[in-house]
Amino acid sequence: MGKATGFMEYQRLQEASEAPQSRKKHYKEFVMHLDDAQAKTQAARCMDCGIPFCNNGCPVNNIIPDWNDLVYNGKLREALDTLHSTNNFPEFTGRICPAPCEAACTLGIIKDAVGIKSIEHYIIDKGWENGWVTPQPAAVSTGKKVAVVGSGPAGLAAAQQLARAGHAVTVFEKNDRAGGLLRYGIPDFKLDKNLIDQRVKQMEGEGVVFRTGVLVGKDFPAGITNWAKETVSPETLQKEFDAVIIAGGAETPRDLPVPGRELKGVHFAMEFLPQQNKVNAGDKVKDQISAAGKHVVVIGGGDTGSDCVGTSNRHGAKAVTQFELLPQPPEQENKPLVWPYWPTKLRTSSSHEEGCERDWSVATKRLEGSKGKVEKLIACRVEWKDGRMQEVPDSEFEVKADLVLLAMGFVSPVQPVLDAFGVDRDARGNARATTDGAGCYKTNADKVFAAGDMRRGQSLVVWAIREGRQCAREVDAFLMGESVLPR
Repeated sequence: MGKATGFMEYQRLQEASEAPQSRKKHYKEFVMHLDDAQAKTQAARCMDCGIPFCNNGCPVNNIIPDWNDLVYNGKLREALDTLHSTNNFPEFTGRICPAPCEAACTLGIIKDAVGIKSIEHYIIDKGWENGWVTPQPAAVSTGKKVAVVGSGPAGLAAAQQLARAGHAVTVFEKNDRAGGLLRYGIPDFKLDKNLIDQRVKQMEGEGVVFRTGVLVGKDFPAGITNWAKETVSPETLQKEFDAVIIAGGAETPRDLPVPGRELKGVHFAMEFLPQQNKVNAGDKVKDQISAAGKHVVVIGGGDTGSDCVGTSNRHGAKAVTQFELLPQPPEQENKPLVWPYWPTKLRTSSSHEEGCERDWSVATKRLEGSKGKVEKLIACRVEWKDGRMQEVPDSEFEVKADLVLLAMGFVSPVQPVLDAFGVDRDARGNARATTDGAGCYKTNADKVFAAGDMRRGQSLVVWAIREGRQCAREVDAFLMGESVLPR
């Protein structure tokens, strides 16, 4: 490594960020990347551990020790090339990935892990600042055409890889802008949408065609973002293209089947969050769901729930409460037990820091209100025994609730898309396709492949990128008989 003793000499440094009370006043990103000196020091902490567990902890297998060494030695252009060799969109993962690579860091056994995510963030931002990220069009066209349904991270990764292999790629997106759940599922203060726009521009320079506002298949259920202005049938895609990749997100939300669910003021998180993103983009949203001046209750303790908390605070909510069904995790993980795997521990997001009352082991029993509008939530304490949930006797309580946001995860991809293509599904409602052996990522439908959430269910952006890249290789081999794309 660049400095063999760096891990003993330097401490981990968190990226600087704007103060919570200040950043609540806007929707812009508030985390700054490291400066040159800080990045060099943090890269020096990467130890010569022999077996880089971080590499396997990362779903796209980033070559982390290599680009840490290059950053330490000031070779930023080479570091960017190394980073891009495994990850098409490090500006996304460098901001919103939970960093399983850091959980697998060998140094993390005895000290704070190497700040891998912050270094990745630094490398890619320096790449854009210096004009190093440019289109890489294929030298030769294959004459083959590929349709990609969905412009989230899986679809974008697959499209870029296939375009660079020389295929003519068209991306179909039901919403009015490209990006999928990157665009309309993640708040702007976590991921500036200009980052998506500049990647789309790069991909258009590589020959990728984006068709937004186009729904493939049938109408979608309520609660799922869909601003399509035209429809295209699966039969048309299968006829006009040599291969089709369905790469939509897991957008079917888990519902809350309790009395009072029908009251006004009870919404899925993905009804609430996309509206604010559209407003931030300059659009006008009729009857926008607002948390201003309201007592907001967010049900669900994951990332989507956290995003609802941050957005509600920026609306000017009077109070925000977040409930989680599971018990409160420990503040520190048991490293000897779980390393190098992802640990269960208490995680406090930037949105929680901005103001939120959190509570665990809470189940919602019913919602109550008057004149058809929710006014309060009746809940109870629960305990878990032998993997089963039980209500704690005499633990019922109520909280004021003018707005209830359901952020309890997503159960499957949008089923009408799979229905339209006639794709077989697994027990969880995902497209059935393997990731090893012959016919990887291929579905039972003619010429149709599946990747990302559409195949594996709700997951991380970095997993979607991995699946998009791997699926692209299989499609390339399907079209050409062999492939030089990396897997």
